[in-house]
Amino acid sequence: MIWCRFEDADGPVYGLVEDGMATAVAGNPFGGWEKSGRRIRVGELRLLPPVVPGTFFCAGLNYRAHAERAAYGGHTVPDRPEVGYRANSALTGHRSPIVRPADCDEPLVAEGELVAVIGRTLRHVTPDQARDGIFGWTIGNDVSARGWQRSDRTFWRCKNSDTFKPMGPYIVTDADPLAATTTVRVDGEVKASFPTGDMLFGPYEYISAISRYITLSPGDVLWLGTEETATVVPGQVVEITIDGIGTLTNPVTEEKLP
Repeated sequence: MIWCRFEDADGPVYGLVEDGMATAVAGNPFGGWEKSGRRIRVGELRLLPPVVPGTFFCAGLNYRAHAERAAYGGHTVPDRPEVGYRANSALTGHRSPIVRPADCDEPLVAEGELVAVIGRTLRHVTPDQARDGIFGWTIGNDVSARGWQRSDRTFWRCKNSDTFKPMGPYIVTDADPLAATTTVRVDGEVKASFPTGDMLFGPYEYISAISRYITLSPGDVLWLGTEETATVVPGQVVEITIDGIGTLTNPVTEEKLP
């Protein structure tokens, strides 16, 4: 199945996508739902992040080349799954703008990431049990402002400014993303491409490690890190493609203060 979430007259609605059309449903994919008779062309919809997670988990340095580059800044290559968090308020959807804050004068960094969407409550699970607990997969763009990342004590604004976490366009339930390729394009030009599954620690290992201490709930997400990055500036368009899931597209703009 392919799920989307879109803005409707009365608020966000989930839909099932097939042949370029979305069938609106009553309910949501993590509980009871029922198809309506209403079908809309996906291209006519304002797509929202396909889920708003209760908890937004993320892997930091989860690809060797990225971790080795970061080692020059004092980090070490992780020897176990290490988990961080991001802010739901930073989420934005497919085709919505990434807005560079007015007082940020550097290029932003786009990071294409595979995202696991949790489908049931998980606590003290094995990696095999974690595999069965994944509802589906989507795409994330972990936008960063590196200057702020170096100067601030935490990632509060360099990773979590409004619109810095595009996610979508869909949740795909039957994808095999660990056999896929992640490709990052800026204005149509390939800037990064890497095997999606070439991680230090896979999604099932991460989820198992998290579940030893923290309960994962339906609708939670785990962003799984990146191998290569690309810089973007206002006026450009960034696309993240993962085979079998789709392409997440966002223009980059600049904040205009009153």
